[in-house]
Amino acid sequence: METPSNEAVGFRSEFLRVLRSRRSPEVPLVAECTKPVEDPVFQNDVPSTEALESCPKKNINNLKEMLKEENLHLHTEAAEQGRLPLLILSLKENSEERRPAIVFMHGTNTNKEWLRPWLEAYASRGYVAIGLDSRYHGERAGTKTAYRDALISSWKNGDTMPFIFDTVWDLIKLAEYLTQREDIDPKRIGITGISLGGMHAWFAAAADTRYSVTVPLIGVQGFRWAIDNDEWEARVNSIKPLFEEARIDMGKSEIDKEVVEKVWNRIAPGLASQFDSPYSLPVTAPRPLYLLNGAKDPRCPLGGLVVPLERAQKAYEETASPGNFKFVAEDGVGHEVTSFMIKETSDWFDKFLKQGNITSY
Repeated sequence: METPSNEAVGFRSEFLRVLRSRRSPEVPLVAECTKPVEDPVFQNDVPSTEALESCPKKNINNLKEMLKEENLHLHTEAAEQGRLPLLILSLKENSEERRPAIVFMHGTNTNKEWLRPWLEAYASRGYVAIGLDSRYHGERAGTKTAYRDALISSWKNGDTMPFIFDTVWDLIKLAEYLTQREDIDPKRIGITGISLGGMHAWFAAAADTRYSVTVPLIGVQGFRWAIDNDEWEARVNSIKPLFEEARIDMGKSEIDKEVVEKVWNRIAPGLASQFDSPYSLPVTAPRPLYLLNGAKDPRCPLGGLVVPLERAQKAYEETASPGNFKFVAEDGVGHEVTSFMIKETSDWFDKFLKQGNITSY
């Protein structure tokens, strides 16, 4: 077992300090049964599930009937958003053997129900598949502008961190819950996600070593690099009302790099500095990490990944685990998830979570 580096220990300590700095009181970690969601909230157009539906699936005639579905609310803190909705799918089996589990994170403005084809595919292959609603999404969205409104509120009040960090807190509490379940092997818990969900997976793995295998899709980027190199526009445009509000408050005629930097520092302190990818990727070593991006993705420009990838590769080499780290930028692909990415993700999880290649880290 590798001893965590001083760098990794220091990173996690400081990151947890920031996460706790805007937290409501902690509550007992209780999971309550609830009902399936009949009409899930989408805060924008419903994205295609074609890539998700391409995920390898075991051929089971009556799969829907063979699946066990759990709808739960896990309490992660006292505030209203501290109720974490979960959708968990697994095969109905009499075996008492603990199974590998994977957490799946949706992208901006969607929800855990959108992930169902992905969850079903993994459940058919013997995984416990967990989908959840990130903060101000799905069951946690009271309106169709909930996420946008929360981002603006964070900028104005500085009392929450709805962009990435608050959901990472939920994922830390979720890891605690999953490791206590009798049907899950606590040493074989993976996490993946798309776009915003990819960012959640990336930071959750950096923060919590209970996530033993990680595959962020179209999410990993260099926030500081984007500011310094004027490559921030595509990322900003994905949540533009927030930056427009900040521009007005700062008396600016247009959004510029000063606005961008002040917004990141306000709503996610450290995102463009000590917690950015050059520092958060290396601390995942030696746990398996596979980054999948589009080579033409303007939200995750490849220039911003040069230094993070170099530092991550060095960390994996220093922990004698260079085969546990991989990066692929799919040619000709922008900010979209593809069937290639879905298949690569599947193969990576099978390699480390089902084929006995995982060790204790």
